[in-house]
Amino acid sequence: MNFAYTIAGSEASGVAGFQVDIRTFHELGVFGLGALTCVVTMHPDDDWGHKFTPMPPERIAEQIAAATASFDLDTVKIGMLGTIPTIETVAEALRKQPWKNVVVDPVLIFKGQEAGQAFDTDQALRTEILSQATVTTPNHFEALTLSGMESFDSVDDLVEAAKRISDHGPRSVVVKGGIDFPGDDAVDVLWDGEEATIYRAPKVGSYRVNGAGCTLAAAITAELAKGTEIRQAVQVAKDVVTAGIENRIVAHPPFDTVWQGAYQH
Repeated sequence: MNFAYTIAGSEASGVAGFQVDIRTFHELGVFGLGALTCVVTMHPDDDWGHKFTPMPPERIAEQIAAATASFDLDTVKIGMLGTIPTIETVAEALRKQPWKNVVVDPVLIFKGQEAGQAFDTDQALRTEILSQATVTTPNHFEALTLSGMESFDSVDDLVEAAKRISDHGPRSVVVKGGIDFPGDDAVDVLWDGEEATIYRAPKVGSYRVNGAGCTLAAAITAELAKGTEIRQAVQVAKDVVTAGIENRIVAHPPFDTVWQGAYQH
């Protein structure tokens, strides 16, 4: 049995974060488990605004200690952390044992955070967590921020961003062009430390679908847990996300969400 571990936040409607990670892990045939770092609640009576409630750091540490004592875990995905105490707690937990794969989905900004708080959190995430990553999967905004670039106008720009981000520590970087990248294709770039691999699929629709980034990172995590080579792991993840967007779930909030089950079904 292969295990994939996630350290992430719970999103109350189940369209992002911990819930997406576990569904994706199981969809790809690995046993998923994880630690909750925070609870994010949407308020339908307040224009679907978000409220962020962090878990106490000691509770996060206890969750990680219990899981790592229960199973032989070597592959972990890091999602929403949100506060400096949480980042420090998770960073220390990562240092306590060897990990073969540390996949970091670098959530640099979150709805509802104050600008100053977000900046300080970003800096801590870079120094404490990204430095320990073996793979990171920044979206368009995160890749611009981490690379220090002003815009992505070509595939070469995405490759350059991935190379620059690898200087923060990750061996492999997957830059997601997303809906903001020009052209008809959704383009992702993998820099594995030696060469770039380009992934393309026709864009589905013209607006963002919730859970796509979480699904991609979780799918890469699941495949790495099974021993899949990184280039193929990213291709599987790309296919999972594409299928999930094509078969998106429409509900009451003002956004659609990826359906992870579309890949197999």
